[in-house]
Amino acid sequence: MKSTLIWTPLAVTVLVLAQAASAQTASSSPTREQVKKECAEARKAGKIMDGECQPDAPPAKATSATTRADVKKDAEQARKAGKIEDGECKPDAPSTKGTSSTTRAEVKADCAAARKAGKIQDGQARP
Repeated sequence: MKSTLIWTPLAVTVLVLAQAASAQTASSSPTREQVKKECAEARKAGKIMDGECQPDAPPAKATSATTRADVKKDAEQARKAGKIEDGECKPDAPSTKGTSSTTRAEVKADCAAARKAGKIQDGQARP
């Protein structure tokens, strides 16, 4: 009686494990080699770009009929005509350094007065 109680669960366990193992080997997922082969074929057909998995992506390299010199010339003409603004690096712009009507001595005096009045502490910005 005791041997039947031991062998029955053991047999059931073995059958379940065997079935699980056969289900794993019969899975429909492709192998790594199959995926690599499909990827290479798709790349050759132009369906995907190198390093990307985007089947409907545009071509990686776009060509232009306009030369670099033409683009620079057009940009310069547009800048001179006022159609575009210069960025931070304005080649022909005059210096726009801010000027103040307050002298350095006046600023220091204001700061010292604010400290004495308790409006600011050392190391804080001016109010």
